[in-house]
Amino acid sequence: MWNNFSSPLCNIDISVRQELALSPILSALYLFPIFHILEKHLKILKIPISVLSFINNRLFISQNKFLSIPNTNLFYSYNVILSLFMRFDLIMKHSKIEVFYFSRLHRAFNPPLLDLTSLSGPIWLPKPTWRYLDFIFDHKLFFWSHIDFYVNKAISTIKCMKMLGNSSRGFIPLQKRWLYRCCAHYIASSCDITTKFLFIICSMS
Repeated sequence: MWNNFSSPLCNIDISVRQELALSPILSALYLFPIFHILEKHLKILKIPISVLSFINNRLFISQNKFLSIPNTNLFYSYNVILSLFMRFDLIMKHSKIEVFYFSRLHRAFNPPLLDLTSLSGPIWLPKPTWRYLDFIFDHKLFFWSHIDFYVNKAISTIKCMKMLGNSSRGFIPLQKRWLYRCCAHYIASSCDITTKFLFIICSMS
């Protein structure tokens, strides 16, 4: 349906998988009205929540000096979006939702739980690290978790490559070099690339 035009009804017996090119387009067309309504509701209710979107990823941000206030804001915003999903006949997958807290505290940091049992939701434990668009951060925005993850991934890739050949059979040394440059070197250099990317962002802000 578009304005006053409606196409004839037809049966569709195929699905669109998430990795197909049409999937993000359909996702944006279907979900954009929901989050547009959500932002209006949050503004009317005066709930200070910012929503960032990247294809099928949604990020809810609440800032305050006291952690109890963002927790309350997230609680109310969850209630609003849950009611919107029900109106649009959508299902909320709790397994794909994560809660993460940033803090400048130098002492031990123990973020509170986000209890949504009164809204028929789960009790979310804050994640120790936050992964967004393949970047990994801790609660102080340090980059060591990201570097540690990709260094270990590169090392395990190199160890697995040993099974592909030896001195008498399998891949020759030149082929191993090509494989290393295509796989392991790309993983290891991603730490350096993303560090430069973050440095550019920090220097611009």
